[in-house]
Amino acid sequence: MLSKKAARAFFLVGTAVCSLAMVGLTIDSFRRIPAQTHADRITPAVARGKDLWDHNNCMGCHTLLGEGAYYAPELTRVYRRRGPEFIRAMLRDPAAMYPGQRQMQNYHFNPAQIDDLVAFLQWIDGMDLNGFPPEPTLNQVALPSGAIAPTEDRPQVFNQLCVACHTLGGRGGSVGPALDHVGDRLNADYLTRWLHDPQAIKPGTLMPRLPLTEPQIRELVAFLSQLRTEVRP
Repeated sequence: MLSKKAARAFFLVGTAVCSLAMVGLTIDSFRRIPAQTHADRITPAVARGKDLWDHNNCMGCHTLLGEGAYYAPELTRVYRRRGPEFIRAMLRDPAAMYPGQRQMQNYHFNPAQIDDLVAFLQWIDGMDLNGFPPEPTLNQVALPSGAIAPTEDRPQVFNQLCVACHTLGGRGGSVGPALDHVGDRLNADYLTRWLHDPQAIKPGTLMPRLPLTEPQIRELVAFLSQLRTEVRP
């Protein structure tokens, strides 16, 4: 049992030690910020993108670096999760990406502004945030056994664009049909024509014309054509 004098001394010493530790940790954090945020990568485009983000109150719907609203998706790692093609298409015409669904307001950004916002989100994505936020499970496929298979062998454009609307192995979006065994239903020629211009094949379809390059289309067709029902002896 401490005496009154000893308890008072213990309180004062403990408070001083904790205060010093807090000051030291704060100073250390501020010293680490430039390196961990890669402040040297803040280009004029990144600065303009940040101004657009603030001016249009994007945090009124989205969360960035743990701050903002939860009405729309969290965007701290959206650059690596969806890629620049998806971000540009979404900013250009949100309604075309998710027709008939709850969608982002169209701010009618011009191409230069879209490039600035992409640069800003790329810079945010490159920050060292000590593991925050945790990696999403969107790019994993559930095996019949219940295990989770890595998907590094899937085209990057598939993981960034296609899974936003389609599922594969039970994971992905719900706007379009599941792509399991799509190779059984559609041949390579049809898939190629579909990816070039879905509206030309099926007028009124919900799928937009995606910003795909010819190499990306060939890569997707090759991958989708392999998604077939396993033939067992």
